[in-house]
Amino acid sequence: MSLLDVAIVGAGPVGLAAAIACKRAGLSYTVLEKGCVVNAVFDYPTYMTFFTTAPELEIGGHPLVTGHDKPDRKDALNYYRLVAQREQLNVQQYTEVKRIHAAPAGFTLTVDTQSSEHTVVEARRVIVATGYYDNPLRLGIAGEDFENVSHYYTEGHPFWRMKVTVIGAGNSAADAALDLWRSGAEVTMVVRAAELKDTIKYWVRPDLQNRIKEGSITAHFNSTVQEIHPDYVLVQRADGTTFHLPTDFTFALTGYRPKLDFMEHLGLAQHPDESLVLDEHHQSSLAGLFVAGSAGYAGKTNQVFIENGRIHAEQAVAEIARQLRG
Repeated sequence: MSLLDVAIVGAGPVGLAAAIACKRAGLSYTVLEKGCVVNAVFDYPTYMTFFTTAPELEIGGHPLVTGHDKPDRKDALNYYRLVAQREQLNVQQYTEVKRIHAAPAGFTLTVDTQSSEHTVVEARRVIVATGYYDNPLRLGIAGEDFENVSHYYTEGHPFWRMKVTVIGAGNSAADAALDLWRSGAEVTMVVRAAELKDTIKYWVRPDLQNRIKEGSITAHFNSTVQEIHPDYVLVQRADGTTFHLPTDFTFALTGYRPKLDFMEHLGLAQHPDESLVLDEHHQSSLAGLFVAGSAGYAGKTNQVFIENGRIHAEQAVAEIARQLRG
């Protein structure tokens, strides 16, 4: 492959926005995605509804048309796939970046594809737009890797009449708890804090609070799961006492964090909150390496979303175009 102007790592909404901006700026580019296009959206719960309205999720000026007040997962999958198709974006799916190396002309990326290992892509500039959803925050406790444990939620139907424990108190945990309850599961939440997070979607939080208040969903606040077993979890209260909570399946929905091990060796400077972005163009401490969207904000993943990440992509590409054109 010849030397490209830009290699974009990640084909989520932010990566696709960067690709569109590169195309319109006349920059040669490729998008390298280890899964399918918008893989993180694909991994969202089956019936998830976005917090925001359609216009705030749009990229490249393409309208997102939906029959709902707010787009759902299926709307988003259809939209981003069709945008990539209409724009004829150069997206290489199932192509994982294993390592990024600084090189005289810019960067060399070592990638694995479905058909070969350690293929090389060379580019003058790199935009990392991998997001964070494929790297759940692990609990670090015994039993976390059992088959009856998951860090991702799909839908409630398979858990009818089962005892299900949900660990967490944010949007993912709230959505899962309510969907499981409506699907006939016996739901118990284990929450480290004294109450549900105030960042839960405004139409979901009161619904969950009411279900807890009426006893439809059980919640143990100021509590943590210490161990997971095939038929129960060990829960510790704030006073140090413990009890066995009978459980058939556990969803550990405690958040996600950017996974950037493919460039850890570059020694990028970080802010105290682990953010990698050092200027208004979303450039890192290594000249020519940009980080757009939540991938660059390990300590602020609750503040960076598709809505502002797509703007990061456009700002990064504008700066790249300026640099390459002198």
